[in-house]
Amino acid sequence: MPRDLDGLGISDMFATRLKEAVAGLGRFNLAVFGKTGAGKSTLINAVFGSEVAPTGMGESVTRGLNYYPHAGGTFGLYDSEGFETGVSGDAILAGLQQFVSGSRADTADRHIHAVWYVVRWSDRRFEVPQQSFVRGLAAMGLPVIMVVTQVPTRVGHGNEGTSIHPDAQAFAAYLRDLNLPLSPNNRVILTNAQADPFTDAAVFGVTELLEATYEVVPQVATAALTAVQILDWERKRQAVRRIIRQSVVVAGGVGATPIPFSDAAVLVPTQVTMIARITAAYGLPADRSRTLAAAAAVVLTGGATMAGRYLAGTLLKFVPGGAVAGSAISGAVAGSLTQAVGTAWARVCEHALSLPPEEREAFLSGPGPRDLFVAAMKRKPGRK
Repeated sequence: MPRDLDGLGISDMFATRLKEAVAGLGRFNLAVFGKTGAGKSTLINAVFGSEVAPTGMGESVTRGLNYYPHAGGTFGLYDSEGFETGVSGDAILAGLQQFVSGSRADTADRHIHAVWYVVRWSDRRFEVPQQSFVRGLAAMGLPVIMVVTQVPTRVGHGNEGTSIHPDAQAFAAYLRDLNLPLSPNNRVILTNAQADPFTDAAVFGVTELLEATYEVVPQVATAALTAVQILDWERKRQAVRRIIRQSVVVAGGVGATPIPFSDAAVLVPTQVTMIARITAAYGLPADRSRTLAAAAAVVLTGGATMAGRYLAGTLLKFVPGGAVAGSAISGAVAGSLTQAVGTAWARVCEHALSLPPEEREAFLSGPGPRDLFVAAMKRKPGRK
């Protein structure tokens, strides 16, 4: 096998393609404001996972506001730890105005794409300085989503369902009546981002918050938001299906002139690019690129590559028309093999993402990806 198609070569190729794929997604930047204890970190973790929580000192943007570009590459957080309205808020607004004005000429990866203003339900009031701060943010052209946190619920019996504390509902109505420039459509999102087994309080509202965020985010940041969020798996799957369809077309072009099974390695660059894009779309952390690259090399290496001789022999019987004359891979077969590889790798990614971070690293570093990949490859088309 040529040097650039052995395991190490595939690993290097994948690492490069993954870096390109992550860069191609862009970056989603979120600014979060709210008083200390409002539950900002809990909310962020519920929507994006604990791995995006701010670490280190961050990069100071203006007084009281730091920027944390996260290792995955597709998410940045403008965080206001210790934020208070009044004099402090005025200073932040003044500095933020200068930053926002200056950043409009920069690339979108530093723009603020959405703002969450977080307030506890138990505050039960929204003071004039807070209102002024929200108006100031909106005046800069920033979409401000109002999020009420730590809202208590009561689990009903029988068909009663779960009810939200009436005081929290009244507080939301009060906030809407202030006629603040809230996005989208003067909405106030009631949430509880952390379940409490003692009181039976369930997590709720965070999916609605994510949907509201999608409504205000510009198109340039949507792919990055889809990659980094952990709540809406269907959006991730839709993005992955598009990637697979595009790769099938490319692979079909490679096989437009039928190629022998022994030359199936020519499909590997297309498939490596595809699985790198799938990995990025699912939001697997790019800072683990070496581990991911090693896993990718394992599943795509073996004989004339897992995507070539083995897959051709295994899946050819599922291709319309059965055997191909002259034992060659046609465009249809190349496309079918590529689709099977993409679908199988997507299963690997989804399983990895379902694991806690420490277990994920162990899974990707061991035989798990190859075993799961091969098992998925051996499934007949249409089987779950």
